[in-house]
Amino acid sequence: MTYKVDKTDDQWRSELSPTEFKVLRQAATERPWTGALLDEKRDGVYRCKACNAELFRSTTKFDSGSGWPSFYEPVSDDAVKLERDSTLGMVRTEVLCGACGSHLGHLFDDAPQTPTGERYCMNSISLEFEEKD
Repeated sequence: MTYKVDKTDDQWRSELSPTEFKVLRQAATERPWTGALLDEKRDGVYRCKACNAELFRSTTKFDSGSGWPSFYEPVSDDAVKLERDSTLGMVRTEVLCGACGSHLGHLFDDAPQTPTGERYCMNSISLEFEEKD
């Protein structure tokens, strides 16, 4: 798949911390309950840490009790891309940034308390928060 933002691994490594690179570019997962954005409550926008693309609005964030920031829908249909992930002996839906292909987290359909029924379970380290007035 091709993306608007296309960089080599060396370019990504020079722009991201080792932990950010591991999560965003190698699909690692941060430990639950450790992410800086888990309890973020301010109004704003969540952007891709790698390329700054707008991904989610704070109005769609909810407390899922999962240990990761959760959202019920992205800002647009092309903000994220979904791919089948069959690692770790299970089948899940991986969520990638629609602009650069960075790993953000996974999508689950276990949120009956939301308008969509979906839970975009994101790694805090994959996101950058921008407060809006």
